[in-house]
Amino acid sequence: MFGLGMPELIVILIIVLIIFGANRLPQLGEGLGKAIKGFKKGMNDESNKDSNKPENKS
Repeated sequence: MFGLGMPELIVILIIVLIIFGANRLPQLGEGLGKAIKGFKKGMNDESNKDSNKPENKS
């Protein structure tokens, strides 16, 4: 996908651990999960609004 292998992911994880610390990782994961869930919900709501709109055929 992005050309990221296992060594690159491990380096990224180590950098994240150094920057945020082990205690904050669950909070970051929870916040990211909520953001993704909200984004998906917003996308679904928007597509439902578009599909429920009556079309103007003039």
